[in-house]
Amino acid sequence: MGIQVRTAVSGDVPRLLELYAELQPQDPPIAENAALDTFERAVRQGCTYFVAEENGYVVGTCYVAIIPNITRLCAPIGFLENVVVATPCRRRGIGRMLMDAAIEHARVCGCYKITLQSGVKRDGAHRFYEAAGFDGGLKRTFEIRF
Repeated sequence: MGIQVRTAVSGDVPRLLELYAELQPQDPPIAENAALDTFERAVRQGCTYFVAEENGYVVGTCYVAIIPNITRLCAPIGFLENVVVATPCRRRGIGRMLMDAAIEHARVCGCYKITLQSGVKRDGAHRFYEAAGFDGGLKRTFEIRF
């Protein structure tokens, strides 16, 4: 059957929480009902979560937020975040399939660009993103954490 990439539904949230625990193991656990509420609110506000399934089991995810924008003839911006593939399933092209789905979604939504952020020390992830067509040398990210 192979890998299938599809839009996530609320029933995927428990598995998303497991994948996010792999991505951010230092984060405290999130109550499933809180995550479900957040997922549903995010979808209503223009976020699309994608999942990769293998034999009916979710093995990877990412999401893209479509952000309205007044510049660039009011073309929106796609913001890609939380790309994660289960550890035993990595290096099989699943992350690339997820990213391709997110990039195509942003294109169909009329975005003039899609952007993502990555930790400065994640060299392997940076090579992966560049191989997918992202240019890590165009902008710098600045943030304030709370």
